[in-house]
Amino acid sequence: MSQASLSSPRLMSLDAYRGFVMVCLAGNGFGIAQAAKNFPESTWWQAAAYQFEHVPWVGCAFWDLIQPSFMFMVGVALPYSLAKRRAVGDSFGRLFAHAAIRAVVLVLLGVFLSSTSSKQTNFAFMNVLSQIGLGYLFLFLMAYWPWWGQLIAAVAILVGYWGWFATHPLPPSDFDYAKVGLPADWPMLTGFEAHWQKNANAAADVDLWLLNQFPQEKPFEFNSGGYQTLNFIPSLVTMLFGLMTGDFIRRSQNRGAVFGTLVGVGVVFLAGGWAIDHFGYCPLVKRIWTPSWTLFSTGWTLLMLGGFYGVIDGLGFRAWSFPLVVAGMNSILLYLLSQMLKPWTLRALERHFGSSWLNLFGEAYQPIVAACSVLLVFWLFVWWLYRQRVFLKI
Repeated sequence: MSQASLSSPRLMSLDAYRGFVMVCLAGNGFGIAQAAKNFPESTWWQAAAYQFEHVPWVGCAFWDLIQPSFMFMVGVALPYSLAKRRAVGDSFGRLFAHAAIRAVVLVLLGVFLSSTSSKQTNFAFMNVLSQIGLGYLFLFLMAYWPWWGQLIAAVAILVGYWGWFATHPLPPSDFDYAKVGLPADWPMLTGFEAHWQKNANAAADVDLWLLNQFPQEKPFEFNSGGYQTLNFIPSLVTMLFGLMTGDFIRRSQNRGAVFGTLVGVGVVFLAGGWAIDHFGYCPLVKRIWTPSWTLFSTGWTLLMLGGFYGVIDGLGFRAWSFPLVVAGMNSILLYLLSQMLKPWTLRALERHFGSSWLNLFGEAYQPIVAACSVLLVFWLFVWWLYRQRVFLKI
């Protein structure tokens, strides 16, 4: 734990946005997807549930925007962090060392969380913390580039990554997709888009070699969700767009112009990512972070940040965001709690208070009551730390 000054300049809208995402994650989507199973005939419940679960492959729901939000916000925060450290006299070497250590710790934390249900260390690097860590040092170095250099790098990465997938040989016509986890009723991508098929693409072939270089419980064959280690390459662009956004906000004196730019560029990115998918150049797939997904999801993150910025930093309506700011300022700790202690916390609540409180609104709503109760416990803990001016930082 490290002490932090609450009076240090911060972008409160960024803390609120980060807190909003963390509250959704720590609250397990408020139990909505689980509760919806009790209302199979309800169109409203099924529509709500869709937003709190990952889409199987192509497409986007709100839940798919959790990880892009995290990665985008890492980029937004970096210019503020560097400015603060430079102000106290930190040299480039010291900053580089800190960035390198942070990158390694994030990767290892991701591996640790991926191993919690394994008999031995599960060397997998698809967890959001590992993905951030794999790209973080590159992001740090590019923070010293001019904005146009960062933009050129972003375009080059996306075009190069797209070209690699697009030219990678397709599986033979008699390929048994069941061996890579695709059920018989899987909606197969066809034609040019088949280059981005689940577990039968360029990055999947790399993982088949890479992950088997590490000790595994059994030889790695495929990731059941279709996630790939090399996702960190295009998702680095998500962080890079965040970096450019954070630097723009930090240097701008016109809050109205900032809000308008965030919304305007967000709409352009949304339209661009959608068009690339719609016209068949590259499907919109979060699980392998396709270039179209990078643009589309960044559009949403810009719009969400723009909304928080417009209300909190633009109009000055801040009091309502306090619970989110508390969660956002201890986001790493809240993330770790949510990943490791949800079942334990719920069992502890039942041990001390029984289980009748779960039926507060009826049996059908038990998942919502349980999820929100666990979230409240986590939030009260980080609120107590907030009052003690203690924040977990890496």
